[in-house]
Amino acid sequence: MKTVTIPRDTHKEITLKNPGKYVVELVGPGAEVTITGVWDVRGSDKVSVEVIIHHKAPNTLANTTLHGVGRDQAAVRFVGRIIIDPECGNSNSFLTERVLLLSDQATAEAIPDLEILTDDVKCSHAASISRIPEEQLFYLQSRGISRQQAEDMVVEGFLEL
Repeated sequence: MKTVTIPRDTHKEITLKNPGKYVVELVGPGAEVTITGVWDVRGSDKVSVEVIIHHKAPNTLANTTLHGVGRDQAAVRFVGRIIIDPECGNSNSFLTERVLLLSDQATAEAIPDLEILTDDVKCSHAASISRIPEEQLFYLQSRGISRQQAEDMVVEGFLEL
């Protein structure tokens, strides 16, 4: 488990590159964090990422975006949790977990969780697991792009944050 503490009036950008458990604590008023992570999982590999964003002070901001692609027999698991302590009003926290499956054998879980213990906050989460819509692939193929190239283009765009 890796813990990162964000002090008062500090903005930090965190790029997650490895699976694992991460705890980000916003401990001073004005603390801000942007967390991003992308994974392209192939073969029979498994990726599990857990991110806990803990607002321990008022007037804090967190924006977390996790994207994963599951190919072959791969497994992608995202768990995101936002905790806003009592007396931490005027805090904003947003969590997005998105997984794109490219195989019928690939699996995914996207589990968002909110624990809000005060009022006067803005907090939301979004989670989706989907496949590339056939219409998108058809459109690109109708422009002379092979199916594999079309799939690669969509995945590349999906993984750019």
